Amino acid sequence: MALTFKDIRKLFQVPTRGRVRLSDYDPGWAADEEFKELTKDELKARAGDLMQKNRADLGDAQERLYASDTHSVLIVLQASDAAGKDGTIKHVMSGINPQGCQIFAFKKPSAEELDHTFLWRYQKCVPERGRIGIFNRSYYEDVLVVRVHPEFLRQQTRKPGKGFWRDRYDDINAFERHLTSNGTLVLKFFLNVSKEEQRQRFLARLERPEKNWKFNLGDLEERKHWSDYQDAFEQMVQRTSTKWAPWWVIPADNKWVTRALVGTIVTRSIDRLGSSFPEISEKDRKQLAVAKASLLAEKKA
Repeated sequence: MALTFKDIRKLFQVPTRGRVRLSDYDPGWAADEEFKELTKDELKARAGDLMQKNRADLGDAQERLYASDTHSVLIVLQASDAAGKDGTIKHVMSGINPQGCQIFAFKKPSAEELDHTFLWRYQKCVPERGRIGIFNRSYYEDVLVVRVHPEFLRQQTRKPGKGFWRDRYDDINAFERHLTSNGTLVLKFFLNVSKEEQRQRFLARLERPEKNWKFNLGDLEERKHWSDYQDAFEQMVQRTSTKWAPWWVIPADNKWVTRALVGTIVTRSIDRLGSSFPEISEKDRKQLAVAKASLLAEKKA
């Protein structure tokens, strides 16, 4: 996939103005015709080479981020069920130092969390400087699931009318603006899977015993609301793709494409922060020289 970062931005970064249509983004995008002609084994080998390079580059970028301790990175993953969030995290992040990465998967909110604002439980988990934090689902669930199922909002003091959702988008934009102005790079990925590919992945979970545990009957119920979710996703990316935290709509029907694009975007975005290893002062350099000489002398003795 010989695309420049400029090409990737043009193809997949959501504009911050104007109407956004998810139908303009092809879930089955596969770089070019060359890749579509490859056999499954050839494609797997090509993807493996690309991912190996991506992992090495991301590992280097993460090490500089950790050492500089000036910025943090928050990666937000949103998608329909079976779009590949877990697999993307596993393959893209496998080359980094676990000490520099934190992953949070947010489930149904607890009673305590429901008694706070919808952002409260997420604010506690944002990464500190030097670290990469990954939200496998995020505060965006509060403009997705609850928008499709307004009955989940029964404990709210306001009815979910038009102004309610506008205010939630504004709250999210302000929250992300606060994070970025304080040194957190916010990278938001919507993994765009087609309805047919989701069906095939659900079937794979049912047909392969080792994948049965991944199938949830609730996922099948949510699939009945496909159109409603697509509308909610479209509103989400349109209303919250900002200059400081734009959305990336990533094709998800081909897993290797998803992983290669996310890995490239994360690596290049961290590189653009300009993080570098701390400079050693002349005084410290002299002390290091003394320490080195002491160790060398110890070996000879």
